[in-house]
Formats: sequence, structure tokens, C-alpha cells
Amino acid sequence: MAPTLAEGLPEAFQLQATFCQLPSPIYGEILSRCRDDLERGGIIARVLDGWVGRPRPDAVVLRLTGALHRLALRGDAPQLARFYPSVGGTPEFPAAWEAFLEVLEHNFDYVRQALTQQVQTNEVSRCAALLGGFLFIAARSKPPMRLLEIGSSAGLNQNWDRYFYERDGAPFWGEASSPVRIACTWHGEPPPLAHTAEVVSRAGCDISPLDASDPETALRLQSFVWPEQVTRLQTLRAAVELARRYPPVIEKSTAPPWLARQLAVPQPGVTTVVFHSIMWWYMSAAEREEVTHTIEEAGRRATAEAPVAWLQLELTRRENPQLTVRLWPGGEEFLLAHAHAHGGEVWWESPAAP
Repeated sequence: MAPTLAEGLPEAFQLQATFCQLPSPIYGEILSRCRDDLERGGIIARVLDGWVGRPRPDAVVLRLTGALHRLALRGDAPQLARFYPSVGGTPEFPAAWEAFLEVLEHNFDYVRQALTQQVQTNEVSRCAALLGGFLFIAARSKPPMRLLEIGSSAGLNQNWDRYFYERDGAPFWGEASSPVRIACTWHGEPPPLAHTAEVVSRAGCDISPLDASDPETALRLQSFVWPEQVTRLQTLRAAVELARRYPPVIEKSTAPPWLARQLAVPQPGVTTVVFHSIMWWYMSAAEREEVTHTIEEAGRRATAEAPVAWLQLELTRRENPQLTVRLWPGGEEFLLAHAHAHGGEVWWESPAAP
């Protein structure tokens, strides 16, 4: 009996393979072979038989690769680990593909279960771009910040001000003693680095929040880092360790009701900053509309003593995500920068704030 496959699966594999070709040649090659195997009705088709969802928005391809990477990181797939730099391996084809298929065959039920779990990432290097936004807000809205993050995952980006940033190998911003070092290539004028950014409270929400202090959860986060990106993996591990010292506050909730509660009453003496990064399109159109309405309503109630800001690092029609901010009172909007989807490279476009 032929497998029952969700519409658009081959295209999802091809799109991800194309996207991975430069940053992750291993995945670029493996996913191209996965697409061919899927169309032949091989093991990729069998493991995806009956999976229900939207292949691209639900990132089913990354659910699959993450499951096998997790096995390699845990030490349960040594034949695949031989080819993954994240565990000391060296890529080699077709041997890496043959190992991928072998591990999938031996762990078929585990992978099937993993396909039901959402992709969860905390790209802490995106804080290189978010830093510019937070400093821009601090320069224009004098009170200290109250942070509200939607789509927090494990909440690692809530600790952005506890990280140390390096620009093209030179100190850029932050505490030099921080264990989290975020390397950034910066194009254009820098943001207002002279400004401090005091944070007095931080909280977030997520439909499936993660506790980074749990070793299995930390491993799950690591598994969605691509195998060649060893520096990215080291940065994530350092951020997880820091989060054990400064645990993020994350409530299990969808964004609209949580924000409605948080923004119901103006908070004098603080700048309330709603922020999020690469999560907007994971919400439904109705949820996006409700979140926008809630923030704009809070903005209309904002005063000089209780300002509101909305900071977004999100994908648009352009190849790289945009960093934008709206500030209330007034509701003025600024396009601040574009950034690499995984962070680490920022094209600053906005003039420095006064």
C-alpha cells in the first residue's frame, strides 16, 4: 500500500536542501537524497507516512534532521557521528547518506515520534541584531526596560544584555566576563553603543516552553543546529549554562491572551518592550491580527512616563530578516537593519538615535 504523504513534501525537502547548500553542505546533500528517496517511496516516505501538517510552515524536514542529529549528539548513532563535525566527524559521501539511512532504519519509531514535536530553536546570535534595536529604544525612551517576549522557546534571548558582543573580532558591547560570546560582522554605522540598557524585568510566553536546565531539553535545542556550525553550537551551549544562573520566566500560552494580560494597564516608570524573532509566521493570520491590535491599543495608552515599544526581527519578502521597531507615544516606525537568519551578520540601515 502506497504511503499517505502530506501535500508539498518533495518541495519542502528541495527548498531546505537548496537553503542548506552553503551553510550546511551535509544537509544540502542529505536532503537532496531524501527528496529522491521520498519520490521513490523509500524509507523517507515510510517514516513520513500519515504525518499530518503543513510541511514548510511546520518545518517537518528539520524535525527529521533534528531527530537524527539528536541521536548522534547523544552517542546513540556513532555510525552517523563519524560524519558530523558537531561530534568530531568529517563529512564524506555517499558514506554519510548510507549511515543516515541506517540510523533511521534502526530508530524508526523514535524518529516517527520526533516528527510530532515542533522545531524549537533559540538562535542567540540573533541577539547581535536585537542588541541594536534595544539600544535604539533605550536612546529614545529613557525609562528602564520591561521585556515581554512572545515565542520564547527556552527564553535564551531574554538574557541578551548579559552576553558579550564582538564586531569583526574586536570588543563591541557588553560584559567581557560573560561566558556567551557573540561574534558579529556589522555593516554600516553602529547603533547607539554609548547608551546603557537597563532591564528591570523580563518575561515571555510560548505554546510549548522549554526548560533549558533540563539536559534532554538542552540536547533537543542543540539538535536543531546544523552539524557543521560548531561555533553556533558552542554559543548555544554557553547560553544554556548562563540560563541556569538566570532562569528565563516563560508562561505556557499563546501570544494573544498573554499579551492582553501583560499590556492591560500602562506601567509608569518603565519602557515596555514587546519583542520576538523569527516566530511571526508560525502564528495563524488571526493570531497575528490579534497581537497587532493588542500592541497598538497599548501604544495608544502609552505616555512619556509609560512608553511602549514593539521590536521585531522577522522574515519578510526579502532574503534576510528585517529588524523593525515601533515606538509609542506616537507610533513612529523605523526600519533599523537587516540580518542573517541565524544572526551573526547585520546590515544597519537606521541613523543613530539621539
